[in-house]
Amino acid sequence: MSDVIHPRIEAAHTIPSRFFTDPAVLEQAKENIFAPAWHFIGDDEKIQVPGSVWPTTILDGFLDEPIVLTRDMNDTVHCLSNVCTHRGMLVAENPGNARFLRCRYHGRRFGLGGDFQHMPEFDQVEGFPSPADCLPKVPFANWGPWLFASVQPALSFEATFGKMIERLSWLPVNQFISAPERGRDYLIQSNWALYVDNYLEGFHIPFVHSGLNDVLDYESYETETFEGGNLQIAVANDDEFCFDIPAHAADHGRRIAAYYYWFFPNLMLNFYPWGLSINVVKPLSVDRTKVSFIPYVWDASKLGSGAGAALDRVEREDEVVVEAVQRGVRSRLYDRGRYSPRREANVHHFHRLLADRLQ
Repeated sequence: MSDVIHPRIEAAHTIPSRFFTDPAVLEQAKENIFAPAWHFIGDDEKIQVPGSVWPTTILDGFLDEPIVLTRDMNDTVHCLSNVCTHRGMLVAENPGNARFLRCRYHGRRFGLGGDFQHMPEFDQVEGFPSPADCLPKVPFANWGPWLFASVQPALSFEATFGKMIERLSWLPVNQFISAPERGRDYLIQSNWALYVDNYLEGFHIPFVHSGLNDVLDYESYETETFEGGNLQIAVANDDEFCFDIPAHAADHGRRIAAYYYWFFPNLMLNFYPWGLSINVVKPLSVDRTKVSFIPYVWDASKLGSGAGAALDRVEREDEVVVEAVQRGVRSRLYDRGRYSPRREANVHHFHRLLADRLQ
């Protein structure tokens, strides 16, 4: 599939419809597309003090990679495999506070940094312990309070997120407060990539989202691509809420209503004047997807206004369209379409990345 998306959008056709309908392609995507990606895993509230232990899963329901975050007694945070190097038992089963990690199956013990410490009844084992008996370290990083990890990253964290961090360096990200009561999961009867396709273009806004279209200047809608993802910039109409961007920032003087950042393949960071909505797209099957909205509030006085005011309504409008597209791509009479060079550059970019990883 690597050669099916022409590098010039003007000459390109969209990715073949079998990508959205073939279970074998989804299974291939698990290792070639999702395992090498960076994934949002939570925030540092879970591991605030030395001795903190917090087991979690990278992309539960799909990758299902068990990991554990710890903060050792020197106040250093570690991200480790949560699988015992003896027989594969989960090491940490519940969050809590401890001075070490002990597998409750046969008693193997590890330090909070993953180093092997003790194993009963192993006195006669040759060449034991070895480095392979320590818990593998999982690549991870943070930006402000937000934590990210990858099983085997294709790009460094800096290469993936650096452009966003630099552009939004004026935002006081450490002041963003988790607001789980405003979060929600959505179950969508479509392929995960169709949901991403829809997210990556503002082309459909005038046709699908009348309320959102009223607050945005559609003609000023912009897209940018970079190595690890892409960006959509929504510009507010004159009388609508927008960011108050300081003079030293690159976007000073612009009426930006939202920064929509997408990171390959399934992570969206949507910045609004009120804060951030992190959206995680989780494949469940070839035609079923879970999308989690995870909000962090910065300025509560701006909730309910501007481009980030009616996220649930926008999501429901998108669901109806994406589920109809899923039915459409199963048609025997449809295989591929074409791109609008002005409006679908980010979709073309996404499809190129998909095709490259599935070569």
